[in-house]
This record gives sequence, structure tokens and C-alpha cells, in this order.
Amino acid sequence: MSKVSSKKRLLPKLNSDKEAEDFVSQADLTDYDLSEGRTVQFEFEKKTAQINMRMPEALVAAIKKKAQARGIPYQRFIRETLEKALR
Repeated sequence: MSKVSSKKRLLPKLNSDKEAEDFVSQADLTDYDLSEGRTVQFEFEKKTAQINMRMPEALVAAIKKKAQARGIPYQRFIRETLEKALR
């Protein structure tokens, strides 16, 4: 009986959409360590309107802290939060 290795491989660096498509279509992703993966949201719609609002500094600081923890700009965090509230 052969022993299956429980050590998972790291994902390779892919330099183009073509490389990514080829990799995903051929690879068995269960062989790879995806524990460091995170969900990302792509923004395709052009931002054409601008708003300006006043908020308490403490609220802005809290927003920036949350956005930083997620690794996104704070304005994107605000936009995502508003979009979720409207769904």
C-alpha cells in the first residue's frame, strides 16, 4: 500500500491570464496549499459620481483600520459596505 504525502505544494507564480487558465484547466488544485488564499472582488464598473461627507474622526479611523486589516483602500471598504447594505 503506497503512502500518500500530506504535504501540499505552493501555487506557482503565474504571469498572464493564459498561464492561469492553462494551470487551472490542467492542475488538480487539491494538491496545492490554498490556506493563504483570500477572496478578492474585482471592480469593473467605472466610478463616475463623487460624494463628499463629514464624519467623526474616530469613525474614519475605525474604517481605515478595518480596511487595512482587509488589505484594501478605505474608500473601497466604504463602497463595499454601502453596496452590501443595499442588497
